[in-house]
This record gives sequence, structure tokens and C-alpha cells, in this order.
Amino acid sequence: MTGEPRRLAAVLVPAFRDRHGRLRLALIVRTDRGLHGGQLAFPGGRHDPGDESLLATALREAREEIGLEEVDVLGELPPVRSGPTNYEVHAFLGRIPADLTWRPNEDEVVEVLTPAVDELAAPGARRELLFTSARWPEGLLVDGIPVGERVLWGMTLRLLDDLVPRLLAGEWDDRL
Repeated sequence: MTGEPRRLAAVLVPAFRDRHGRLRLALIVRTDRGLHGGQLAFPGGRHDPGDESLLATALREAREEIGLEEVDVLGELPPVRSGPTNYEVHAFLGRIPADLTWRPNEDEVVEVLTPAVDELAAPGARRELLFTSARWPEGLLVDGIPVGERVLWGMTLRLLDDLVPRLLAGEWDDRL
């Protein structure tokens, strides 16, 4: 893939404080279809020519995948490369209402999970785990974090490597 132009994609990292004041992120569980089937991800996808910007891509995909309409975009995170698919993924942190009713698109999303940021950063949370899906029924050992019965790993985990320390340091506390 060396020399090939990178394809562009964008994701929204939805964040909110629950009624106890804990900061949470919204993750989707993708359906078993496709290359990323069964994986935890932030809502997002490929940049379409009709999207006026990568932010527009992230917002469109969040609306299509989980019915998210109300977002206060707080900033853009450093882009991450998505390994074998050669996508350059741009992520945007967005504050969403805490009392949101999720409307997952059943063709793309199995469920929405909302782990607390402090749980994602807890000592020992990140470790070698077995990820299974339709693509890997025997399982794949990955560097990951358990989220309920699921495993957070791969590009989504790499996005959190930059984001979680910044959230814990209070970078956006005045807006979250």
C-alpha cells in the first residue's frame, strides 16, 4: 500500500456526563457484516464526496448510525491510521445530551455502550484479551480493554490513547 493515497474517514466521539457527574463516551457495536464486524467503534465512516468537510462526515455518520442530532463539537483529535484498510481517520470530540435516547440503525449497529472514562483508564483495564466475531470465530488475541462483554481494541483504542489522558487532565472540563 506504500505510495497509495490514504482514504479519508471521520468519527464522532460522543461524550457526556451522567447524572452522577461521571464522564462517559458512547461506543457502537458494529453488526457482524463487513471488515469491522462485531467491533466496538465510535460512530463514523468514509468521507463521501458530498460531505463539505470531515466534520460533516462524522456528524452525518453519527446521525445515520445512532440517530444523533444534537452535538456540541469541542475539537478535533490527531488523525489515526486504520491499519490494513489505509484509511486516515479524523476524530471529533462532541458533547451530547446525557438523557439521549439512542436510535441505532439496525443495519449497522447492534447496540450503544457508554463506558465511563475512568473505567477505561483504570489500572489493569488494558490487557491481552480474546476478541471473537463472525470474522474471527476462534478468537484473536488483542491488546484491549473490556467493555461489558465486549472488547475495545484496534484503531478505536488507539484514538483513546490520545484522548483519555486529555480528558482525565480536564482539558475540556469547562465544556463537558
